[in-house]
Amino acid sequence: MLTLKEETAFTPSTEADEGGGARTGGDQRPHAIVIGAGFGGLASAARLGAKGYRVTLLERLDAPGGRAYVFRKDGFSFDAGPTIITAPFIFEDLWKLCGRDFHADVTLKALNPFYRIRYDDGDVFDCSADREAMYAQIERIAPDDLDGYKRFEKDSKRIFDVAFLRMAHLPFHNLSDMVRMMPHLIRLGGHFSVHRFVSHRVKHPKLRFAFSFHPLFIGGDPFATTSFYCLINHLEQGWGVNYAMGGTGALVAAMARLVEHVGGTIRYEAEVAEITTQGGRATGVRLASGETLAAEIVVCNADPATVYRKMVPSVARKRWTDAKLDRMDYSMSCFVWYFGTNKRWEDVPHHTIVLGPRYKELLRDIFRKKIITDDFSMYLHRPSASDPSVAPEGCDSFYALVPVPNLDGGADWEALAAPYRERVLKRLEETVLPGLRDHIVAEHMTTPLDFLHRLRSEKGAAFGMEPKLLQSAWFRPHNRSEEVAGLYFVGAGTHPGAGLPGVVSSARVVDEMIPAAASRG
Repeated sequence: MLTLKEETAFTPSTEADEGGGARTGGDQRPHAIVIGAGFGGLASAARLGAKGYRVTLLERLDAPGGRAYVFRKDGFSFDAGPTIITAPFIFEDLWKLCGRDFHADVTLKALNPFYRIRYDDGDVFDCSADREAMYAQIERIAPDDLDGYKRFEKDSKRIFDVAFLRMAHLPFHNLSDMVRMMPHLIRLGGHFSVHRFVSHRVKHPKLRFAFSFHPLFIGGDPFATTSFYCLINHLEQGWGVNYAMGGTGALVAAMARLVEHVGGTIRYEAEVAEITTQGGRATGVRLASGETLAAEIVVCNADPATVYRKMVPSVARKRWTDAKLDRMDYSMSCFVWYFGTNKRWEDVPHHTIVLGPRYKELLRDIFRKKIITDDFSMYLHRPSASDPSVAPEGCDSFYALVPVPNLDGGADWEALAAPYRERVLKRLEETVLPGLRDHIVAEHMTTPLDFLHRLRSEKGAAFGMEPKLLQSAWFRPHNRSEEVAGLYFVGAGTHPGAGLPGVVSSARVVDEMIPAAASRG
């Protein structure tokens, strides 16, 4: 097995933030520190820079991206995390705010199909924007479900119009905000789970899976996640499933350049050990190196559970106590195997979902029982189907992602990783990649331990707190900290939640709460 060395997809700037104070030297703009260069942190840093703040973005890794870090080896590029863009207008708005054209910096490619679902019996279903092709596949599987799917399409748009266009950008800092939205929540069926909502419209198990699995993309159990996430169907049908040429890392690098375009400074290998406070207000940060930086505002793109437990030791927490954090349910984690081959599989599309024999029972084992099972389902990413730059000529770049329990299950991943990789390899050879074993030339694995240690995610959860109804909106850690004045949260752990649209939207929520730099004098 070749060990994959981590290399960056972006050349980091190591220039220090001179002075480090809130207003020092010749630059008298108020200082904002952003912790973490994931999508939420990058978007927030760009917005604050455009708003007139002097921004310092601190990242503990050696390159931007967070969960969207890029691994490279021998000409292969492996996006570590998110692989699709379903709401390009969010990025277009961010670029416009910063005085640039998104499409001049990032090239998107619409995928067709969006993804292929391979059922355990070998049958396939291609999800795409071709409405007639979708209808034809539904009629082939279950003709009686076609009318129900058309109803689902309309319901998905209605949910999108409220949950995305009206709720995703609300801060939900007061319980009254949640109460005010309750009539909409009930009218649209938000008290149902995604799977139950879909099941009221289509009956065939294959179709129920095809239209209900999407919460898994954001760490949610379709049998527990609020049906508001059915809006994803409308997002996909309206704006497609898009791939950033060069990989998601190319989008990350473009966002880092956007931060610098608005005057921000990005520092890598700059781990924040503590958010300093005085009188209950954030005053800056102390780095692991001992260096201190002062700021009027601190925005944190990190797991709120980790922040509250470890990074504000001087604060007497009232809501997000250790006991409260312990009671929360956290998302599943992921086992991800990245591999490059010296052969191409031209019949395998960009995205394939390879299903095992169980659905509800498997998810119960992962989310509730937290046990490693003999059977599993996986998401296979083959970006070289669309982008020749991610693999050498004549080769393919892949990753296989398997949802697994978070570390509350007690699995020993140091011992389990190698045999689990063998099980994934065997399953791929049996289904979509025959003969794979003989063609692997580069590989790398990540397990829940990587999410715990490398990304500092509570319990090794891949997506923070599980997006159940009573852990969403007001019930989630707020974008403006309830514990520390002047501290704000963006990213998967706060409102509106995980996924690229959610984490980038969280930066807009915070932006609308922070006054323009000029108003601070």
